[in-house]
Amino acid sequence: MTSGENKKETRQPDRSGGELMACHECDFLHRIIPVPERGKALCTRCGAVLYRYIPHSIEKALALHLTAFMCLIMTHVFPFLSMKLNGRIEENHFLSGALALYRMGMGEVAALVFVTSALFPFLTILGMLYILVPIKFGYQPWKTGRVFRMVRAMMPWSLTAVFMLGVLIAVVKLLDLATILPGISLYSFIGLMVSLTAAHANLDPRVIWPHANRAPLKNSASTTAAEQDLVSCHTCALLVPKTRTEVCPRCQTPLHSRKVNSFARTWALIFAAALLFLPANMYPVMTVIKFGKGNPNTIISGVIQLIEGGMWVLAVIIFFASIIVPILKLIVLSFLLIMIKKKSAWRSRDRTLLFRVTELVGAWSMVDIYVVAILAGLVNFGSMSTVRPGIGVAFFGAVVVITIFAAQSFDTRLIWDNAERLK
Repeated sequence: MTSGENKKETRQPDRSGGELMACHECDFLHRIIPVPERGKALCTRCGAVLYRYIPHSIEKALALHLTAFMCLIMTHVFPFLSMKLNGRIEENHFLSGALALYRMGMGEVAALVFVTSALFPFLTILGMLYILVPIKFGYQPWKTGRVFRMVRAMMPWSLTAVFMLGVLIAVVKLLDLATILPGISLYSFIGLMVSLTAAHANLDPRVIWPHANRAPLKNSASTTAAEQDLVSCHTCALLVPKTRTEVCPRCQTPLHSRKVNSFARTWALIFAAALLFLPANMYPVMTVIKFGKGNPNTIISGVIQLIEGGMWVLAVIIFFASIIVPILKLIVLSFLLIMIKKKSAWRSRDRTLLFRVTELVGAWSMVDIYVVAILAGLVNFGSMSTVRPGIGVAFFGAVVVITIFAAQSFDTRLIWDNAERLK
């Protein structure tokens, strides 16, 4: 076999059944066994997805990331939306909302909209292309671990689907005011959203890393990585003995058996988000000015206006995403931390599932911020009609960001550590 063939061979995930991996949610050890095509392996203890077998994963992920990159370029080149009112047309580009917020003195909100809808998706695509193109030709790219860590960190903040929902809500809200004309950029953005989602779904991270050495076990009984004095790398899933090194020998990621100060950091972020949630709902988030007159709207008053206008579906979406989700997220995280403090082993699997769902829906609270940004960039007809953001949107943006950080700082393995001690 040639050296080039050897390189390509190492890119196939190990399905020999000898390699070990620890569940990233409960730390339970599993031996990697073959799964059928498009199948997935679940943790026997907490139900988390451990790995999947995706045939031709590199080719599929590479093609989809290239498609997403082309769609992203088109999204920024062509017009996004146009608004026609009394014979006058206001053309809107993808970044017009963030620029409008910046010009109106909302620089922090503009930065949040820009990085989550444009910058992070761009860097995510660029990072994956940097990794996948060399691997496709049989070479390991320089600093693979650092780049992949960056991509993994930005993925939860690349909110293209949430932005698309914000676009749909903004368009529906404007139908009674003017005629909305979709641009080429809008269709390109839909292509970006679909291709990027498909790219993530078709990537098997195991093909990025060469085969790992078999981790030595103290005994063959089913147990956790911590009990075997092993640490699981959160980037490449390699198991490393605790005393051997402080960084992963395969991807150079700093190793920690548990997230550092997870308990204290999560509590601090919960308290900060709870304090900011009050002004976020007391102060106006947006003012719609028509012919020089307009009343500031808070989140609640905006929901009431949608109900009075017969837009029940939009009202429910905004109320759920902007009020219910942040409150439930704070309550759920507080409940989980209290149960950990009490060293409770009660329904550990259900509590892990509860956190999983909470983390999944948390980012959708950004939809209200996107709606304000889109309307501010699109509705700009001077004295006839203008949308101006209020200080409440800055507080609400801070709540969303802090709650996402709180969920990321929480370590679900602490739930199972308590369960293990009580066995």
